[in-house]
Amino acid sequence: MWSGYGELVRLKFTKKTIIIKHVKLPKASKHPKGWNTDFSHQRKLYSYEVEVNWYKEFSEIIDNRCRIPQGLKTFQTENEWLIVMEDLAMAGFNITTCHGHRNYLISSINWLANFHAKYLNTKSELIWEIGTYWHLDTRPDEFEILEDKELKKYAIHIDNELKNIKYKTIVHGDAKIANFCFDEHGTTCAAVDFQYVGHGTGMKDLVYFISSAVEPEVCDQMESWILDTYFIAFKDAIEHYHPKLDSIQIEREWRPLFAIAWADFQRFIKAWSPNHYKINSYSEELTTRAIAYLKAKA
Repeated sequence: MWSGYGELVRLKFTKKTIIIKHVKLPKASKHPKGWNTDFSHQRKLYSYEVEVNWYKEFSEIIDNRCRIPQGLKTFQTENEWLIVMEDLAMAGFNITTCHGHRNYLISSINWLANFHAKYLNTKSELIWEIGTYWHLDTRPDEFEILEDKELKKYAIHIDNELKNIKYKTIVHGDAKIANFCFDEHGTTCAAVDFQYVGHGTGMKDLVYFISSAVEPEVCDQMESWILDTYFIAFKDAIEHYHPKLDSIQIEREWRPLFAIAWADFQRFIKAWSPNHYKINSYSEELTTRAIAYLKAKA
């Protein structure tokens, strides 16, 4: 696991398999990007507590519209965490990928739309107050060294724009394509890895997923399709989970936050790993668009 904090194993029995995620604090850790501060260490510790809470409290009932592994057993002490969970491969989700062909994109976007609709207006103290691992409050070290002066100037405004929304949901928080498991046709999927699940707008998950699954050079031409696909699925999901709510009102608030949420992630990635491939002409254009939107509002 990341920074040597534990292991993820599959145990095979005669008729079934299970997945065990075991976290035990190392005596010393070495972060791949050099981030070894106490702040980052404490962030990781809380993320494991959150994930234990998630599987203990939120995974009991299977929902095929936004499938996750069932938690079978959890255990935690001051410096050790263990989650025993269903093996999604046994449920038919045996394909993982880092490349988003069309079926994978559609099924993942549908999963996100249903997950966000299901947990709309859900509040829990068992998960992160703000979902995702890159939001401003939890990344002071990276913010301090950010060299993009204009983005740094507007970072707090971007953060406030994402915080101060009327319609909040629970976001996955680490919704990269590698955290989705697909059936053999790629038409349905399930999601794993809930260390950074918390509250926020669904756009945070959507932009992070797209940044991981779509080549940067085609993001611009696919943007409208991505957003339309998401909100069509979201409308259907709201009708299923919350038939008395108006999905149009939620879309009016969330759709403009697509660029804002991407700029928020850009603020983190430009400081955390300045040569990362996710810093590209499309992400820069969206950041410019977000800042222009905030200037127009001022």
